[in-house]
Amino acid sequence: MSDNAFSSTDPRPVLVLGATGKTGRRVVRELRAAGVPVRAASRSGEVRFDWTEPATWSGALNGASAVYLVAPDEGYEVVPEFTARAVRAGVGRFVALSGRGIEHVGPDFGQGMATAEEAVRESGVQWAVLRANNFNQNFDEDLWREPLRNGRLALPIGKVPEPFIDADDVAAVAAALLTRAAHTDGVTEVSGPRGLTFDEAVATMARAAGREMAYVELSPQEYHAELLAAGLPESAARMLGALFALHRAGHTVAPTDGVRQVLGREPVDFAAYAKRAAAAGAWA
Repeated sequence: MSDNAFSSTDPRPVLVLGATGKTGRRVVRELRAAGVPVRAASRSGEVRFDWTEPATWSGALNGASAVYLVAPDEGYEVVPEFTARAVRAGVGRFVALSGRGIEHVGPDFGQGMATAEEAVRESGVQWAVLRANNFNQNFDEDLWREPLRNGRLALPIGKVPEPFIDADDVAAVAAALLTRAAHTDGVTEVSGPRGLTFDEAVATMARAAGREMAYVELSPQEYHAELLAAGLPESAARMLGALFALHRAGHTVAPTDGVRQVLGREPVDFAAYAKRAAAAGAWA
């Protein structure tokens, strides 16, 4: 067996990058619940890891069997250097988080994910790419929580449906891909079980929360202006605009069966997510 051989029963730890983030902390939880040794790494996590400080990479990689790779949005040019160093350190498998439709994006969005996909493909060891739709948790953990708490979510998406996926499902699939030695290299696309327009999603959350929340349709130009007025830098406004241009093009509309293929069960439905989030006070 070579130094880079990967086994689902490997006693070496799995390195989870972005371990305090939306999916990373859930991947840590899934792996530990399954008894898998985990090294939880981030700038503020159990193990310090910073993409901009290569000196922090070695301690995170030392003795790791596999890596859950969440690429940075900026400074992603270092990802191939990191994966090469990981392979030299003995890592035998990568699972890279990416987004559905990434092959259709331009320079303003998703370059970190695209770079990570290419890096793990070229790594020479086992790899999997996990392409996901928009997370349910974008509505209650960060991106759209405050607009919803204020009763108004305004976006440039129209009537194009989105099969939102629960971050718990993403993490469960990632954990399975990280620990199943029989899994072949390739791309797994994951989504929720059905598509909803953003208008329908907001109405579902409003019913669950028992309060008024409205969806407002903006033109791309109006959305860009609102983001700048809210204090976002131009680069961030362009990134979000490019994200919604991707969705408007319809590349991520159809639900996938990725969750069922990997986990043998259906993904969480959006209504169940909304009920759970509302009960936790997400939009109170």
